[in-house]
Amino acid sequence: MTKAALIVGAGSGISASFARLLARAGYAVALASRGSAARSGDVPARLKLACDATEPAEVESLFSRLDAALPPLDVVLYNPSYRARGPISDLSPDDVRRSLEVTAFGAFLVAQQAARRMLARGRGALLFTGASASVKGYPHSAPFAMGKFALRGLAQSLARELAPQGIHVAHFVIDGAVGSAGQAEDSKLDPDAIAAAYLAIVEQPRSAWTWEIELRPWVERF
Repeated sequence: MTKAALIVGAGSGISASFARLLARAGYAVALASRGSAARSGDVPARLKLACDATEPAEVESLFSRLDAALPPLDVVLYNPSYRARGPISDLSPDDVRRSLEVTAFGAFLVAQQAARRMLARGRGALLFTGASASVKGYPHSAPFAMGKFALRGLAQSLARELAPQGIHVAHFVIDGAVGSAGQAEDSKLDPDAIAAAYLAIVEQPRSAWTWEIELRPWVERF
């Protein structure tokens, strides 16, 4: 039976590399983004759908459409984030709210819909793309750190709740800049290599599951 995967926050970087790898591994892939997944270009996907992950009704509709069009989901990746930069005294409250909504609240909405379906089957993998800001805040980047810290907390809580029920939850700290697929620049992470790490976590035996992994270039300073 064909396996199915959903990537929310489809673009040309990590999500595109992961979609290609999943397709090669035999998954029917669905991509979702605010722009109809148009930025995913020629990435192989069974479906490319528009969805604002911060809107509960749109997320519910997305999963209903997938229920009708694809086999039950085995893998869901939440990949969106939103950056608002600047000194604390200058930040726009609306931008800060948007950062929290996209990075954390949307993750909750997608995770809730995915968990309801995976729990009914007693299996599945729920993945979250984090960042350096998931574990350390930087100057002029408070909103991004707020969102990514919240995302990490969500993932950790869900891992403890859902793992005993057969759902593998994993959070990925992408600690560095992401380059282009196949690029040879040592200072940046290759999204194809990131995707390979994602799939390796998905395929872990459940006797030794990882809930979090950090990925960084080998030249990165700790």
